Amino acid sequence: MRLGVEAALVEGRLLPGDVEIADGRIAGFGVSSHNGHGIAAPGLVDLQVNGFGGVDFLDSDAEGYRRAGEALLETGVTAYLPTFITSPEDQLLAAVAEVPETDSGPRILGIHLEGPFLAPGRLGTHPPLARRDPDPALLERLLAGGRIRLMTLAPELEGASSLIDLLLRRGVVVSCGHTDATAEEANAAFDQGVRTVTHLFNAMRPLRHRDPGIAGAALAREDVIVQIILDGVHLAPETARLIWAAAAGRVALVTDAVSGAGVQDGSYSLGGFEVKIRDGVARGPDGQLAGSVLTMIEAVRNLHALGVPLTEALAAASTIPARVLGLTDVGRLAPDGPADIVVIDDNLQIERVLVAGQERVVA
Repeated sequence: MRLGVEAALVEGRLLPGDVEIADGRIAGFGVSSHNGHGIAAPGLVDLQVNGFGGVDFLDSDAEGYRRAGEALLETGVTAYLPTFITSPEDQLLAAVAEVPETDSGPRILGIHLEGPFLAPGRLGTHPPLARRDPDPALLERLLAGGRIRLMTLAPELEGASSLIDLLLRRGVVVSCGHTDATAEEANAAFDQGVRTVTHLFNAMRPLRHRDPGIAGAALAREDVIVQIILDGVHLAPETARLIWAAAAGRVALVTDAVSGAGVQDGSYSLGGFEVKIRDGVARGPDGQLAGSVLTMIEAVRNLHALGVPLTEALAAASTIPARVLGLTDVGRLAPDGPADIVVIDDNLQIERVLVAGQERVVA
């Protein structure tokens, strides 16, 4: 099978020619094509999805994951982490147990636990009654199901260092977020092995000229990937340009999408409380931002509109998020690699989406 494209994004550059697929894997690049149309790019990878298409993952079943997955495919996402915000232990354990082992939609790469070990002053819309100080026994119970792939925590909390050690030993990626960490505290966590930050600048200590905080520390280090929500709401354009100027090549786009993403304005659920979406902005009961309705392909368009080359904007939504998880078999196009592909046109509109070589979306 040939895709009929004019070029493919391979290892950061556009390679002219068609793409050949066999048995769900990529069999060749640069295949002669006289009437190719569109660019084949790696399927998009989202590390932070609270819900989508009317489905709140914290209170979902297999059917909900199926519906949300179909909606995510429409936005170019071929792999993602369902994300659970700070919640009571029994609710988290029940939600973990409901995540399908396999799914007919995008690949579910594991679970992102955003909390409950967060800074009390940087919770955003996370419910304060469910927040916890670092507790190894609680963490062990959460990890027992073996599905946790990424965990966001505040590294400055007393006992957080022990949790980081435990998570890294178990192969779980640690991200710093919802934190009041100073630059010194952030660098201690980075030196310990933490290599990423959750939604940079949002719900964290601000960057000041003599107190750069975790945001400044992350931008100054070449070994830390910064995740950003590029929806035009969470970050000013100047802030986004500053991030790219400091960290090009280690910026991972995420959506932090809530259940109302991909649907329409209205009232939706996020972790058991109401989120109201008006004019494309999601806010909790107190008026604070509560996730987003951003899609990954919109984030790519927004980054490209800031002047970032298309190849790098696409990598920020695929290869770089996959790198956060240490994965090389998603988020990239490679010989004999899985044919998880999004085909886009010159206007960055999605024409087709394939998972394992199977066309799942055709415009």
